[in-house]
Amino acid sequence: MTEQVNPAPRQDNQDPGLFGQTPSQTVGPYFHYGLPWKGGADLVGDMDMGARADLFAPDHYMLGRPLVRTGVTGDLITIEGIVLDGAGQPVPDALIEIWQANAQGRYFDGVDNSGFIGFGRASTGDDGWYRFRTIRPGQIEAGQAPHIAIGVLGRGLIKRLSTRLYFADHAANAVDPVLALVPAERRDTLIARKVGAAWRFDIVLQGERETVFFDI
Repeated sequence: MTEQVNPAPRQDNQDPGLFGQTPSQTVGPYFHYGLPWKGGADLVGDMDMGARADLFAPDHYMLGRPLVRTGVTGDLITIEGIVLDGAGQPVPDALIEIWQANAQGRYFDGVDNSGFIGFGRASTGDDGWYRFRTIRPGQIEAGQAPHIAIGVLGRGLIKRLSTRLYFADHAANAVDPVLALVPAERRDTLIARKVGAAWRFDIVLQGERETVFFDI
């Protein structure tokens, strides 16, 4: 009688015994290698900002080239800030997306040939900071203040977070219908303020000063 020998337990990269819960349950941290692109954070020019060059081999980093943009009109601005977690620590592997109207309050429709499409993407650095170069958007309709839609992806997040950036000096903030839905004591988390030459907008993922995020 031949003795039956049980096969050895499977030990490959699909074996949960080797790794436990894998990162597939969260969003990230994979962004620096694929989703940001060279020049993705500069919506008005040809600067390289957007992807982290320190995480790319030099020959790979040359694959992406900034778009050529001509005739972009409006007030050139810089938006920058830091992404913080619930403990107040910088998040070094977050991905920030922006979507906005142009200076005339119109979203990209394929007709404008200036190269301004209103969409940008930037990764945070080791210090948690992100930065965009863009133009200040106009009002898209009566009663709605100029704003920039922001998406946040990052380690530990199950889904994309959505919020808005408003400019502190615009009078229409007082009558904006979306801001009116936010409790008065929390509206401050959606307001960018001028600090030096840039508009500062920090994003806090959790905690006492958590940024207001919208269900969409």
